[in-house]
Amino acid sequence: MTTVDAPARRARGRSATFFVALAVFAQESTWNFYDAQVPPLLREHLDDAVLIGLLMGMDNLFGVVVQPWIGNRSDNTRTRWGRRIPYLAVGMPVAAVLFATIPLASSLPALVALMLTYALVANSFKPIAESLLPDFVRPERRSRASAAVKIASSLTIVVSALISAFLVDSHPTLSFSIPSALMLLSAAVLVWKVRDSASPAYRAVVAEDADPERRAAPATRMRDVVGDVVRDRNRSRLLVLLAILLFGGAWAASRSLITPYGTETLGLSRGSAGSLTLPGGIAFLLTAYPLALLSERVGRLRVMSLGVVVFVVSLTAGAFLRTPVATVVALCLGAIGAAAFLINASVVLWNLAPSARVLGTYTGLYTVSWASGGFLGPAAVGALIDLTGWRFMLLDAALLAALAVVAVLRIDVLRRRNPADAADVL
Repeated sequence: MTTVDAPARRARGRSATFFVALAVFAQESTWNFYDAQVPPLLREHLDDAVLIGLLMGMDNLFGVVVQPWIGNRSDNTRTRWGRRIPYLAVGMPVAAVLFATIPLASSLPALVALMLTYALVANSFKPIAESLLPDFVRPERRSRASAAVKIASSLTIVVSALISAFLVDSHPTLSFSIPSALMLLSAAVLVWKVRDSASPAYRAVVAEDADPERRAAPATRMRDVVGDVVRDRNRSRLLVLLAILLFGGAWAASRSLITPYGTETLGLSRGSAGSLTLPGGIAFLLTAYPLALLSERVGRLRVMSLGVVVFVVSLTAGAFLRTPVATVVALCLGAIGAAAFLINASVVLWNLAPSARVLGTYTGLYTVSWASGGFLGPAAVGALIDLTGWRFMLLDAALLAALAVVAVLRIDVLRRRNPADAADVL
């Protein structure tokens, strides 16, 4: 490999990271605004909070079912544009149009139909854009790329809040059009600038397809990929998915239950309690990229373990101090620990993939674990709250996260037993 190749490869990786971050930013802008402003539309037709919650949760159900399947589908796609871009070129504009029409629904059946159709289409390409990252970026540099994408995703919370603050009351229909326009613009830029047929991963897969000696390689059907993960005597990949589920549950619980914790335990108003997580969000944004660089220097598993330990210790301390200031500090430190885990979890899973031909499927498996944790975690912590009371909510979330530490440490033990297995990328 010539010295010219390395700088060119790094530039290509940086360019791909920017475009993936742009796509994720556009997608998450619609999702965050959807979560914030669709419930009020449902309230115009429904008084049943349970039914509203059920309808709002359908997108997560679609994600668990659709995303692994579509990720696997893209792994098996071969076109002159590559295996990911065709899905984005179709899916993103369709989703954008559907999203823009949601506030135009004049009846409950029309609103629900638009909601569910948008959720189905948007879930069908959500893992595709993220899979472009490991397609273009080398394993040893994926943490910093993942950090950039996580930062872009986090910024959409600010965008959604600004649109809600300045436009929703006076221009409710127009407010939905802005995230839609961002998605259309992102789709146009991706189709214009990105051809994943030029990615190292796609070229490797095409070469593998053409190699007569490797045509007998295991099929990339979804059930085969999952079976390979489950049956593998080295449980590293299964443990990564378990750690993602456990920490995803702890993270979701600490975020979704903080408002009632603040009102019940700290004596805050609902608005003040709901703002407790804002400084933590800023801490996440400021530390994500430095933590990515640290991960590539000292090891991803080590930083993941340390991050979850920081999360557990911070929330445990906050559970016993029980003042608004102590809670904010605990959540800030916990967010930094979460960043250390989140920017590396998907990267470790990608880097453990046996071949570039299953990267999309692995992205889908990551989503299933994360979404399952987001669904089960708040319920599990809620059950503990029923036993211990709201004053120990942070401790209950920390206990769930502590199980994720055990899973990550076990992965590290397995890696040390087999140092040749991706030691440079874990």
